[in-house]
Amino acid sequence: MNIYLGIDIGTSGTKTIAMAEDGSILAESSASYPASHPKPLWSEQDPELWWKATVKTVRAVVKAAKAKPEDVKAIGLSGQMHGSVFLDKDDQVIRPALLWNDQRTAAECAEIESRAGGRKNLIKMVANPALTGFTAPKILWLRNNEPKNFDRLAKVLLPKDDVRRRLTGEYATEVSDASGMLLLDVANRNWSTKLLSKLELDPSLLGTVYESEDVTGTLTKQAAKQLGLTTDCVVVGGAGDCAANALGNGVVKKGILASSLGTSGVMFVHSDEMAADPEGRLHTFCHAVRGKWHMMGVTLCAAGTLEWFVQKLCSEMRGPRGKVDPYATLMKEAESVPCGSEGLMVLPYLAGERTPHADPDARGCFIGITLKHERAHVTRAIMEGVTYSLRESLEVLDQMSIPVRQVRAGGGGAKSPLWRQMQANVFGKKVVTLNAEQGPAYGVALLAATGAGAYKNIQEACAATIREVSETKPDRAAKKYYDKAFLVYQDLYRALKDDFKKLGRLDD
Repeated sequence: MNIYLGIDIGTSGTKTIAMAEDGSILAESSASYPASHPKPLWSEQDPELWWKATVKTVRAVVKAAKAKPEDVKAIGLSGQMHGSVFLDKDDQVIRPALLWNDQRTAAECAEIESRAGGRKNLIKMVANPALTGFTAPKILWLRNNEPKNFDRLAKVLLPKDDVRRRLTGEYATEVSDASGMLLLDVANRNWSTKLLSKLELDPSLLGTVYESEDVTGTLTKQAAKQLGLTTDCVVVGGAGDCAANALGNGVVKKGILASSLGTSGVMFVHSDEMAADPEGRLHTFCHAVRGKWHMMGVTLCAAGTLEWFVQKLCSEMRGPRGKVDPYATLMKEAESVPCGSEGLMVLPYLAGERTPHADPDARGCFIGITLKHERAHVTRAIMEGVTYSLRESLEVLDQMSIPVRQVRAGGGGAKSPLWRQMQANVFGKKVVTLNAEQGPAYGVALLAATGAGAYKNIQEACAATIREVSETKPDRAAKKYYDKAFLVYQDLYRALKDDFKKLGRLDD
């Protein structure tokens, strides 16, 4: 039996699946871990947690699949994007990794744009503006704020690529994840020597860049022993979690958009050519499809906003033994509330915002609360606010004439029929679900199978394994209402933008 593993190193946990050559899932396992927030809007994590979770989940799926060590032919890696693992010359982690939702680097983003000769010049070099979540500002933050740590710095790796280092001993990355470092020449799919020079960063800090299905190494003896596998097992490039999720949703040709509702929310569309928004409102990254690109919009706190509501304000719903699922209860309650939550609106900017506003000062807001409103209204308003935030990216795609015929829903939020219908109504597009529900882990398992020779390319792998299983069409009346409400949503951000900055300065 030929088995391929997909490992997704997420923000709250790692998920590993074992996949057969026909695309069927043989086993899956997850392991959770915490992040730390030492200051407001800071977000850090210990890379050792990722490695321990990888070992635990790989051993679990191999055992559950009743596989022999030699059955596992290849591993694909996915993971949270933009995070910075700082290593010294002895491969020791210098400090906790700064994560994708860390917002401390506003000054470094301004520095990057200045050194690049302005925002437009920066976009010409790396297809994207400087955003606080990206990796390059994190490197400059280390240099500006922890100079002793910067003096020790020998390598900077992304989360999944630090796991790759532990697996293979190689310093390597691949084009989709590297695109989000703000150091890649996205058009030419390699490091931007021009920008690195302007930032006075040594190219040796970075790993070798591969295409996503390329083999980047094999397991070391030590890693093979820890995982219970063999040194014949290859590790392919893999993909950042957004591109990997898109592969798991079969988004490998134009006209199809993947909408993912996880901690963050992502709108991801395939492009055969590189098309960068000159205003930098959306990301343009290399796709995990060889020689292709993608456009992507990201809202930083999507289902994470609902998670915050549950954990911080509804924790008692779990019951004395934690056996009650609060999300199921809240969804059922929200179904009874009409479109628009009877005038309650939520801006889901609990962690700042990425696209199209690129505003680290943005804050979450509940607007329009009256004595009429109950918990059910709050739940629905959160879901609607998140969906509006995703529509803002769809609007930019439309302005750029990027075709979108169909939306493929993924992420934890897509399991809710109410949220799928809400997406169809707010987007005005047909929303479908697929047979594959494992997201990024499934996408990189397909890359692993492709890299090991089971498929000619990732397009063939997706065509052979992914099928539509449900369809949700827009409701005309609801769409008409949401079209009007969306304009109000946009006006609210514009009206409050300057006040967000004032709030952030109150404690200075």
